[in-house]
Amino acid sequence: MENIFGSNHFNNIGVWLRRHFGCKVGKLSFDGGFTCPNRDGSKGTGGCFFCAGDGAGHYSSRLSDPEEQIRLLSEKWTLGSYLAYFQNYTGTYAPVEKLRALYETALSYPNVAGLAIATRPDCLEKDVMELLSELNKRTFLWVELGLQTMHDRTAEAMNRCYPTSVFEEAMEKLNSAGIRSVVHLIFGLPGETRQDMLNSVEYLGKQNPFGVKFHQLYVMKGAPIASVSPDQLSFMTKKEYIDLIVDALEILPQPITVHRLTGDAPKGELIAPLWTPDKRSVLNGIQQEFKRRGSYQGIYSE
Repeated sequence: MENIFGSNHFNNIGVWLRRHFGCKVGKLSFDGGFTCPNRDGSKGTGGCFFCAGDGAGHYSSRLSDPEEQIRLLSEKWTLGSYLAYFQNYTGTYAPVEKLRALYETALSYPNVAGLAIATRPDCLEKDVMELLSELNKRTFLWVELGLQTMHDRTAEAMNRCYPTSVFEEAMEKLNSAGIRSVVHLIFGLPGETRQDMLNSVEYLGKQNPFGVKFHQLYVMKGAPIASVSPDQLSFMTKKEYIDLIVDALEILPQPITVHRLTGDAPKGELIAPLWTPDKRSVLNGIQQEFKRRGSYQGIYSE
């Protein structure tokens, strides 16, 4: 298998979006006012053990006030279009009438070319899928699913509150409807070996997602995991994480787009690992390791 990505070494979503839309595309992260079935008691309480109080919406803004985000993004890049991103908590967990109103409002803003919706695999009921299918026929759409790991023993320990079989059902729904899916994986979950993590990558490759987001496990103030003694957690060093990410990309099929290689956490809320905010160093390290190996995404995929 040849390297089709040149100096990028992997199927970078930014490059893919530029080719698809003919311009650079940014994401406007919106807080849709959602909660989660793993918080309101319908499936569980407290959320997954790594999830802080904002439901991963550290940088989200109100749907009624996108201007500040647009200004900040414009200062960093010259952007042609945006995707409206419902990021925090569970972006399909509401009556379908409310979902339609939120999604349509986001699509009404100038230069918004599509939607990215983060949700749980167990929150894709029939009426929600009908709405997503309708939207998918007239705008650009992807749906993000928080798998984190294929291993049910780990999922139970982290209070995910659904088995991996439910994820497979969700992927079948999305694939059958022709809706792009982006799946989240976390490296460094307690009790998982390096091979366990790579097994999740191989498993994911067989589910035919559009994209993947990789995250390291990090601990933030307010997350249930913050109450666990540090000596019970096994944090990878930055170098170990870089090596693992390159190993993972080498077995990831080439058609799968890569949306994230390292996680974000506000410095004031971060407990560990302390190298988490140093994203540029991590990303540069990944590129350097690819060069050192003479490698690229998919070189060892089946």
